Amino acid sequence: MTIRLWLLRHGPVECAEGLCYGASDVHASEQASRDIADRVAPQLPQGVELYASPLSRCAQLAFALEALRPDLQAQFDTRIAEMDFGAWEGQAWNDISRAEFDGWLADFAAARPGGSGESTNTFMGRVGDAYDSWRASGRDAAWVTHAGVMRAVLLLHEGVRKVERADRWPARAIALGELMVIETD
Repeated sequence: MTIRLWLLRHGPVECAEGLCYGASDVHASEQASRDIADRVAPQLPQGVELYASPLSRCAQLAFALEALRPDLQAQFDTRIAEMDFGAWEGQAWNDISRAEFDGWLADFAAARPGGSGESTNTFMGRVGDAYDSWRASGRDAAWVTHAGVMRAVLLLHEGVRKVERADRWPARAIALGELMVIETD
């Protein structure tokens, strides 16, 4: 039996362009969240289980979906929150020293970005746990989440559990408000 996972990225955030905001709780545009929900709600099937990252930019979109579709009741799951970039959170990406950034890329699997952030493989393990739970449920689900989580799911869907090198991380652009569907047996 085929099951589907709808992955929906949150809308535009209300913070400066080029800011590292992974695990930071920045808000999204309320109007953009409503617009995305208007577009996506009709595409989600009846009976789909809705999960959302607890970060407000995803919660806003989940609540907008619930307002349109009372059958959708969001459950919040920290496993599908964005990666934590430690001391880099709230800094402009351009302000992070090249040496620090290169150090992270050189040990992409285990290095902790920003000195205290979450390593890529710890992040993959967390998202992988949520992905495995979805697969074990045997039910369709929708996640309101982040680009990093969506990229991790693309890897998990291909059977990749650990990412040893930065050039193995998906470079695919994921637009704000983008909806993608993963299918598996």
